[in-house]
Amino acid sequence: YGFINTCLKSLVVEKYGEETWEKLRLQAGVQDSFLTFEVYKDEITMQLVDKACKVLGVPADIVLREFGKYFFEFCKRSGYDHMLRTLGGNLYEFIENLDALHSYLFLFCFFPQEMNAPSFRVEKNEDGSMHLHYYSDRRGLCHIVPGIIGAAALDFFNTEISMKIVNQTEEEERTGKKEHIVFLVTQNPLFPCKERNEFSSSSQCPVDSEKQIENQLNKEDLEKAKNANGDRGNSVCPVKKSHWKTLRGIITLGKGKLLRGFDPVYPKSLWIDTKTFCNGLPFHMVFDKELKVKQAGVSIQKIVPGLQTMGICLDQYFRILHPEVPFTISSIQKFINSQFVFQTRREMMPESWKERPMLELRGQMLWMEPLQCMLYLCSPLLRTLHELEERQMHIADIAPHDVTRDLILLNQQRLAEMELSSQLERKKEELRVLSKHLEEEKKKTEALLYAMLPQHVANQLKEGKRVEAGEFKECTILFSDVVTFTSICAQCEPIQIVLMLNSMYLRFDRLTTVHDVYKVETIGDAYMVVGGVPVPVPTHAERVANFALGMIMAAKGVQNPVSGNPIQIRVGIHTGPVLAGVVGEKMPRYCLFGDTVNIASRMESHGVPSKIHLSSSAYQCLKYKNFEITERGEIEVKGKGKMHTYFLIRNKSATENEIMGRP
Repeated sequence: YGFINTCLKSLVVEKYGEETWEKLRLQAGVQDSFLTFEVYKDEITMQLVDKACKVLGVPADIVLREFGKYFFEFCKRSGYDHMLRTLGGNLYEFIENLDALHSYLFLFCFFPQEMNAPSFRVEKNEDGSMHLHYYSDRRGLCHIVPGIIGAAALDFFNTEISMKIVNQTEEEERTGKKEHIVFLVTQNPLFPCKERNEFSSSSQCPVDSEKQIENQLNKEDLEKAKNANGDRGNSVCPVKKSHWKTLRGIITLGKGKLLRGFDPVYPKSLWIDTKTFCNGLPFHMVFDKELKVKQAGVSIQKIVPGLQTMGICLDQYFRILHPEVPFTISSIQKFINSQFVFQTRREMMPESWKERPMLELRGQMLWMEPLQCMLYLCSPLLRTLHELEERQMHIADIAPHDVTRDLILLNQQRLAEMELSSQLERKKEELRVLSKHLEEEKKKTEALLYAMLPQHVANQLKEGKRVEAGEFKECTILFSDVVTFTSICAQCEPIQIVLMLNSMYLRFDRLTTVHDVYKVETIGDAYMVVGGVPVPVPTHAERVANFALGMIMAAKGVQNPVSGNPIQIRVGIHTGPVLAGVVGEKMPRYCLFGDTVNIASRMESHGVPSKIHLSSSAYQCLKYKNFEITERGEIEVKGKGKMHTYFLIRNKSATENEIMGRP
């Protein structure tokens, strides 16, 4: 399920950040998000793990172990906490019932069969350690197991464990499984200081420490037992006791002796006849070491008539689906704590069943030592009314005490809820993708808007506010145009003019970013920028001067379509006050008004090709700023009379690369 990949994404984002996940995801070539109940290929998870190792520079076993720890916490946060806690009272029982949990998830959470969950088998050793057998179809993921089991032991049983691989083989005894890993699990219970002092003489506390506690408590009276239990209420033992176990521990018999165990009482003879037993448990089978059927329930006889012939071999009519073991008594005994799923063989079923899906049975195995026979207590593996109808069975075929009847009905509601949840999740994902695309389009729109208007002005217009005109006491304005532009236009095709101007303006636009000046507008071949507007800055003149020097250099890279030589431009600069504001509603522009604009335009029109013409006010702002400037003298300026002007030659402290914004 996507739940696994979502957990992996959450781990990377939480520990290493969103950027690391994005890099990892792109390298793995997978999508950004995963639907919880959607089935994904194993290759996606394997790719993510592989790329995580490379991106993070961490060995695979460490990545998988960390993922195992995080996966346990992720499951708890996702609502599986209570389910996991109730699996067992100690670590042995917890591991022993993991297969039962997978069976539950398959049955009631509708996991598809092809997902084929891993399987666990655990064996106790005399020294308190355990051998954990891990079987999986997926190679290379065994290091997740110590992470998960270690986190569960610490959280549920307050026990630190060490796990090391003692055997790793290709699976032989389980058909279909690709990997069989055997871990040696050693437990180290955590005690607080007080308890540690009391038990310091003991080097190791085994999992099942009840006998040791019993020997201590039997020497004390009930009051001391209560106190001892009270003291242990805050202590940490290898097996975390529930309240019911604590209560059972202080139940007294006779003269204050504590009852620490339970001894069942059996009748001398079984008070149930064979007929009632077979009717009361309609889905059960008893078979011996040779797999010969000795007894079967009435409902299973009805579905598989061959079972009415006592002494037939069970494996002729059934195959084992789970756990994937050979159909032998020794294999069944090895996995006797697992839930067994049988499936009928199509070739042995009556003609009426040939077109129906095969019946599956789920239940437990019980070995009867005195009879040397195995009892298989089972129920039909049916999850929905549809599956019941497909097999032409009825609720009446299932025993009234069998909860399968209720679960089939409950699962109808569960199916509807899951379908609704999946639909909501898909809609949520669609909305997330649409929202992401909308955000991207919004950024493009804003970038286009900010290219036309200053950002603060554009934001005011977006909010529906009126933009007031603003007065700027001092700014520097630049105009430029192409020398002999009219003559060039007369001799060229329009497309050639467009290409030439576009090539030139792209270079100039880049320089506005380099020197942080504001591009006001372009009209034909005229290019206008300003420094100190719309954001006042004290270095407005230096910025515009450096921009002008860059323009002269950039123009050399633009070809005249008539002569084939680089084009020449004239540049004029003036410093003074202006009024700035937005004019119009359709295609609004941020415009500058005042005599400063006129004088800057006159500096450009009275300039010299490939020269930067400065007014006296612009010269005053630049003369002490490390620029090389030469005096032009007095000239007659149209509409202004005589004006003393200058030429800007170069910036003494900046290189050509710095002026052009190159690395």
